[in-house]
Amino acid sequence: MDESSIVKTKYWHLLDDGRVQCDLCPRECKLHDAQQGLCFVRANQNNELVLTSYGRSSGFCIDPIEKKPLYHFLPGTPVFSFGTAGCNLACKFCQNWDISKSREIDTLADAASPQKIAETAAHYGCRSVAYTYNDPVIFHEYAIDVARACRENAIKSVAVTAGYVSPEPRAEFYQWMDAANVDLKAFSERFYHKITGGHLQPVLETLQYIKQQTDCWLETTTLIIPGENDSEKELTQMCEWVVENLGPDMPMHFSAFHPDYKMMDRPSTPLSTLSMARNIALKAGVRYAYVGNVHDRDADSSWCHQCKSLLIERDWYVLGQWNLSADGACRGCGTPLAGIFDAAPGDWGAKRLPVRMAG
Repeated sequence: MDESSIVKTKYWHLLDDGRVQCDLCPRECKLHDAQQGLCFVRANQNNELVLTSYGRSSGFCIDPIEKKPLYHFLPGTPVFSFGTAGCNLACKFCQNWDISKSREIDTLADAASPQKIAETAAHYGCRSVAYTYNDPVIFHEYAIDVARACRENAIKSVAVTAGYVSPEPRAEFYQWMDAANVDLKAFSERFYHKITGGHLQPVLETLQYIKQQTDCWLETTTLIIPGENDSEKELTQMCEWVVENLGPDMPMHFSAFHPDYKMMDRPSTPLSTLSMARNIALKAGVRYAYVGNVHDRDADSSWCHQCKSLLIERDWYVLGQWNLSADGACRGCGTPLAGIFDAAPGDWGAKRLPVRMAG
């Protein structure tokens, strides 16, 4: 293991039996010396908890911000994306499993300091950096240092996360995030326990914390899995909870599942199910509900909740009509569209640009 990628952490304590307990997430892994947590990248080294992937990445790529997905945060702009390896959940349906469940240091093939990431993002004209591909919770220290460097370069930070984090590190982390898309994987404890190896309540608490106690822009994504989290009852309960606790202006994304990893026995999600989920959200009072991983222009576009006019047209990741005023309001009726917008949209489109760098 590259010693330069190992840094000490602060969210842990020593147990009476000599093990170290990680306090970063609700899993609270209790580790003997030289033992790694479930996340793979946090380990007990000489009775201290260390991060073993600092400055190391599974890859860098410039994506459209819509791919995160974030539809109400600087539409049309490029985002510099990177991740590391490992994850603190064990989702059987993981669609980035080759990265998130990797136990190979070779996965972390690219190296970059926080300053280098910020400078490279600026060089390519990226408005933001996304901590994605695997969950940034587990590379907490690296992500925060990158976010600090980005802020010094007037670049925003975006967390793509499952929201499975404990209160104290959560508060520190979201001081530095400007936007987040949180996977609300389901709305039942049964699903979280059986399918992800986690629990629902900590995720709900993260969502409430972001929305109610920070300035971080928030959107959610739910991957709809046939037979697991697609019942009308569960989707209704989820959407009603969102409106009550996060407000009607928080965008919700409902994405199509495809068989992967340890859930090859489930069929892909039909468009009709995604449409049902979206309609349930709108009926519950969610103003902005979208579908993902399928082609549906109307369900991917943003509409004025007041006069129903088309505000932002989307065809996959390509923007079309733009009917927002310079201050982000409907040109027809003047109703503001919730979100963070420039006076004009970006023109990055659907391009995906891998970036190789070192140092």
